[in-house]
Amino acid sequence: MNKTSAPSSDTQHFDYVIVGSGAAGAIIANRLTESGATVCLLEAGPSDNMLYLHIPAGFIKAVFNPKYAWQFSSEPTENTHGRRIPIPQGRTLGGSTSINGLIYNRGQSADYDAWANLGNPGWGFNDVLPYFKSMETRAGGDDHYRGRSGELPISDIDWIHPLCEAFMNGAIEAGIPRNEDYNGIEQAGVGYFQRTIDKGWRMSTARRFLRPIRSRSNLDIKTYAQASRILLEGKKAVGVAYCHPKQPNITRSVMARKEIIIACGAINTPKLLQLSGIGPAKLLQEKNISVVHDLPGVGENLSDHYSVRVVAKVKNSETINELVKGPRLAGQIFKWLAKKPSVMALSPSLVHYFWKSLPELNAPDLQGVFTPASYKEGYVGMLDDFPGMTAGIWQHRPQSRGHVRIKSADPFEDPIVQPNYLEHPQDQLTLIRGIRLARKLLRSKALEHYFDKEALPGELCESDNELLDFAKRYGVSSYHVNGTAHMGPASDRLAVVDSQLRVHGIQNLRIADSSIMPSIPSANTCAATMMIGNKAGDLIRGSTRA
Repeated sequence: MNKTSAPSSDTQHFDYVIVGSGAAGAIIANRLTESGATVCLLEAGPSDNMLYLHIPAGFIKAVFNPKYAWQFSSEPTENTHGRRIPIPQGRTLGGSTSINGLIYNRGQSADYDAWANLGNPGWGFNDVLPYFKSMETRAGGDDHYRGRSGELPISDIDWIHPLCEAFMNGAIEAGIPRNEDYNGIEQAGVGYFQRTIDKGWRMSTARRFLRPIRSRSNLDIKTYAQASRILLEGKKAVGVAYCHPKQPNITRSVMARKEIIIACGAINTPKLLQLSGIGPAKLLQEKNISVVHDLPGVGENLSDHYSVRVVAKVKNSETINELVKGPRLAGQIFKWLAKKPSVMALSPSLVHYFWKSLPELNAPDLQGVFTPASYKEGYVGMLDDFPGMTAGIWQHRPQSRGHVRIKSADPFEDPIVQPNYLEHPQDQLTLIRGIRLARKLLRSKALEHYFDKEALPGELCESDNELLDFAKRYGVSSYHVNGTAHMGPASDRLAVVDSQLRVHGIQNLRIADSSIMPSIPSANTCAATMMIGNKAGDLIRGSTRA
């Protein structure tokens, strides 16, 4: 798609080196090359040429494919019944925007105001809103909140299913208002998801921010270029060592005249810092890595949304389960090719609801999803053999915190990823209430005509202890990992970057991805990560957007 080059044995020099081409990195490359600066963009994975990466329904063919996604998983704990939870992360141009669920969801204004209140000036909601707006093109909604001329199209669902309408009517019965634009002034309510889809195709950051600038002579994109170490002279970052994954013994390097920007995501960013001698001194010494800078917060503060799905069997209606099997799948493909509404152009979830686990709360603390489909045993990947529907739920702001830590000095060994799902007692209570809400919505009067019976967890699962056990057995990652190089002032002992995204104690090194989030947004994290990339471009250039 974009002009790319194979790794070179000769050392090359650029103004900026960006590591990672995902939700943030691709946008930073776009912004920095606007002014004529030379930029090298390193991507560990391949180009995004596979067709499935561009078909919305093709995510299931990519998300568990090690060629296009890092196959990380959590460490087993009692709170996941000894299971390792898959946490795939994008490993191709566009990163996770090339394999994710296509949902565009900013979160609540209070999320960003909380970042600013932690000592991060410039990150309150009114500060970041211009960066959300300037990258999006959205029809409808309030001009104060929505962008009209950005690179990223944000679309509504055009494939309407009666189960979705019935579910939303049931939510309204339960006191949850209809919300036509949850990315506007108010997030609470129920409505259809907004997606990064245009004319039936996935709109990744590679497609929207890299492909249009492929002719820029000042941009060099290197695929199959896995960063192994940040090159440092004392406490100044000067370059990046990298190698082809299939040629690990041949190390190449690119040097930065100005700055290096790490945008590898919440797992690979702390891993790269630790491999480079930047991180908790004790951990680095245990792995025989020379300590360049003792920064104890690198890899700490990991959080994620732990999602649980309630599944019901459906009567009096067909569901996606039947529409994508056998000859009927061919019909859906034909509709998609004809640019007509089709399941091929759907995000995995169609309806959202933001609501409260307790009525006295001031703001929603739960996010739910609904789709007229169901997966076997609650896992993504294989549709049930019966007509089914799913109401998923997760806690907006979990209090459980985990970590990412390297296992060795080998850059090709996956790190330890431990989110500590459900470790905090409040997370357990909130999720139990969320499961009860999801069950209530599936049993609404509006859905009565379609609701056959509950398949998962099943009618006999009723007490708090039983529901918690169900959550531990069947919960999954929402793939929203964040916070492992979090932003904060120098007075915050665990902060890794300042409000300008500069790494504390290291010159010419910034981080711009979901790892810098001080706390998890009340949302899917993709939109916020793209905003971080968009803002980072201005921070690096020393400009601002009004």
